[in-house]
Amino acid sequence: MASFAASPVSFSSVSCTLKRSQVSSLKQASLSFHGKGFRSLTSHSSPRFRVSCAAKPETVDRVCEIVRKQLALPADRDVRGESKLATLGADSLDTVEIIMGLEEQFGVSVEEESSLSISTIQEVADVIEKLLEK
Repeated sequence: MASFAASPVSFSSVSCTLKRSQVSSLKQASLSFHGKGFRSLTSHSSPRFRVSCAAKPETVDRVCEIVRKQLALPADRDVRGESKLATLGADSLDTVEIIMGLEEQFGVSVEEESSLSISTIQEVADVIEKLLEK
C-alpha cells in the first residue's frame, strides 16, 4: 500500500506512466523535478512531496493498540497512524519503552538509529514491517 503526502503545490502539467506490473512490486519511489517551472521547489529545505510505502493496516492497528496500552490511554482517545507519539503524551523514555514493547511483541530488533527518527505511529509500523520482511 502506498501513501502520498504533499504540501500545497500546484503543477501545470505533470504526467507519469506506470504499468500495473511496475506498481505491484513497487518498494520505493523517488521523484525529481527539473526545469524553469520548478525552481521554487529546490529552494525549500523541507520536502514538499513524498511517496512512501506504508505498513499493512493490520500492523498499524496492532502498533496503535500497543502504544495505547503502553501509554495507558483511554479507550475514547483517537489513536491512528498519523498520531504523533509526542502528541499522545510520550516523552523520550516512553518512546524507548514503546519500541522495546514492540520489539518483544513482533520479535524484531529496532536499531537505535531508526528509533531516533520515529515520530508517528505510522513510522513505527513502517519500521516494524520493514524488519519483518527481512
